[in-house]
Amino acid sequence: MKQLLTALTGSIRDLAPIVLVILFFQVVVMQQSLPNALDILFGTLLVVAGLTLFIQGLEMGLFPIGEDMAYAFAKKGSISWLLTFAFALGFGTTIAEPALIAVGSEAAQVAASAGIIENDADSQKSYALGLRLTVAFSVGVAILLGVLRILRGWPIHYMIIGGYVLVVIVTSFAPEEIIGIAYDSGGVTTSTITVPLVTALGVGLASAIKGRNPMIDGFGLIAFASLTPMIFVMIYGMVI
Repeated sequence: MKQLLTALTGSIRDLAPIVLVILFFQVVVMQQSLPNALDILFGTLLVVAGLTLFIQGLEMGLFPIGEDMAYAFAKKGSISWLLTFAFALGFGTTIAEPALIAVGSEAAQVAASAGIIENDADSQKSYALGLRLTVAFSVGVAILLGVLRILRGWPIHYMIIGGYVLVVIVTSFAPEEIIGIAYDSGGVTTSTITVPLVTALGVGLASAIKGRNPMIDGFGLIAFASLTPMIFVMIYGMVI
């Protein structure tokens, strides 16, 4: 109960600046009253409750299980199963991301209205699904590379620099219509489901391997997960 109250206090503190900014610009700058004030208040309370439960759930469930599984795989010494698990984790968490589902649906509607694909439900559904699968596959590859980096001790900055050089190269060949979607795809992958599990995986793995520092080697997987979707989605745009 004490942990829940602490999480509730933290959620209110974190959301307070957002609420104050909205109120200031709505009331002071625009000099307008809030429309549907009761609905907004109720929705804000739901957000506070949801954020509190989400944070509590992360601390109780997702972070421990991610770290424990990474530790168990490392101690077992099965690199092939560890890499398989890393890819599956990246793919599975990304395909379930609500933000990616929303962006994929919106992108399909815009592509249909622009005449890039057929303006019917099946074409939009296929386009959105293809986009989601491409992004999920790219994140799976990203987490696999990130885990391999932790195992081998490769410097992260060289890999990130090389990745962004590749992004620039692919951008010069990609259709203009897909570039913005590809860049946004790198952001929506690192959201509510993917980040906690992937972070726990990296920290747990670095903690379990002798000679690895969790602060230095445990973090950085999210950077790969943000980078690879840009490359894969632009290639997806060139293919279709």
